[in-house]
Amino acid sequence: MNRYPRDMRGYGQTPPDAQWPGHARVAVQFVLNYEEGGENCVLHGDAASEAFLSDIPGAAQWPEQRHWNMESMYEYGGRAGFWRLHRLFEGAKIPVTVYGVATALARSPDQVAAMKSAGWEIASHGLKWIEHKDMPEAEERAAIAEAIRLHTEVVGEQPQGWYTGRCSDNTVRLVAETGLFDYISDTYDDDLPYWREYGEQDQLIIPYTLEANDMRFATAPGWVTGQDFFTYLKDAFDELYAEGRDGQPKMMSIGLHCRLMGRPGKIAGLRKFIEYIQEFEGVWTPRRIEIAEHWAKTHPHERIERPSQMSADRFVQQFGSIFEHSAWIAKAAHAMELGPAHDTAVGLHSVLARVFRSASKAQKLEVLNAHPDLAGKLAAAGALTNESTSEQASAGLDLLTDQERSTFQSLNTEYVKKHGFPFIIAVRDHDKASILRAFKRRIDNSSETEFQESCRQVERIAAIRLEAILP
Repeated sequence: MNRYPRDMRGYGQTPPDAQWPGHARVAVQFVLNYEEGGENCVLHGDAASEAFLSDIPGAAQWPEQRHWNMESMYEYGGRAGFWRLHRLFEGAKIPVTVYGVATALARSPDQVAAMKSAGWEIASHGLKWIEHKDMPEAEERAAIAEAIRLHTEVVGEQPQGWYTGRCSDNTVRLVAETGLFDYISDTYDDDLPYWREYGEQDQLIIPYTLEANDMRFATAPGWVTGQDFFTYLKDAFDELYAEGRDGQPKMMSIGLHCRLMGRPGKIAGLRKFIEYIQEFEGVWTPRRIEIAEHWAKTHPHERIERPSQMSADRFVQQFGSIFEHSAWIAKAAHAMELGPAHDTAVGLHSVLARVFRSASKAQKLEVLNAHPDLAGKLAAAGALTNESTSEQASAGLDLLTDQERSTFQSLNTEYVKKHGFPFIIAVRDHDKASILRAFKRRIDNSSETEFQESCRQVERIAAIRLEAILP
């Protein structure tokens, strides 16, 4: 099957009400990445030094050599930056989630003890702070297992959350398949948590951020001063707070690094932001695990039969009658590129309508002629499809007086004689009187005009039918 795995729709126009505790308008969640001592380094058995996320301009890896300056900057994160951030969050009484690289945590017992004493959540940030994009699947699976083992050994409990960061296209699936995590954060695709299905595993995803993130002090375009960081965070917060006030509360993630935000000139902007949001009512500052627990309780996952995952036979069985007696449209749609965006009424209608629109005029005429007359002989004989029976009944066409029935039959005969196909209208959009008015108005149109209008009505009928059975 031609299937597209990316989900470009998400929650669409109607995201769920997060229902944050205390009726909060926004959940502001701080993440502290602890990577110091887990980065690329020949001392750690790596092929070269680190070159990512430091204050060294244009840093490059040094193959088979220690990079003393790079190591020193990472060491600043553990020796000074962590403690400055620890004091700030403890003083503000805001608990954070730590993304802890397992090997880095093992080399930082004082910091781990301080995280635990503060009640911070320590989620897993993988075994080492290295790239995984070229890592064979079996090797990455083993690294995930070792990260969990070492983390549990060092912290004293198994991590409940996971974020790799420098991940491969296998990472989220491999982590989900362990069945051990309340959430995974290796996505940046939404302002709310959501569920993904991996086999029998229903996995909660809590998206993270690379934009409200101090990493942009080390990238271009990026921040230059702490005020830059504050301004961006404030703008993002103000927008999300306004959305929450309007009934659509969201989540704001903020990413921090000890060696970056832990510098005095940078942390000033973060301190200013914390003081700013503490002036507002309705701001929840949880750990990520608390978001996960809330979402699992308030918005538990419900599995549905997804059109994009159906076999051809099942797909045609379910949707072959959406376009009246024209199962060939469903069969052709199943062969198109389908994905999560097509598992809704709007999405599936899009591909079915594309098949219909690209059909020849003769094929379209066959679809039009597959539709029954309104209140005609088939209806009287009870020979309509279930969909047509229900639709005609919705407009009261099953309860006509003898005079009304005679009028419809006369109009049907005249319309078909003139145009060569039955009068088609999405009856669920009308009542009996408006159908009759449209019938009398349209019968005098040219056949080409009616052909085009009837095709539009066929598509509308299909949309209504799909809305009755899909989200």
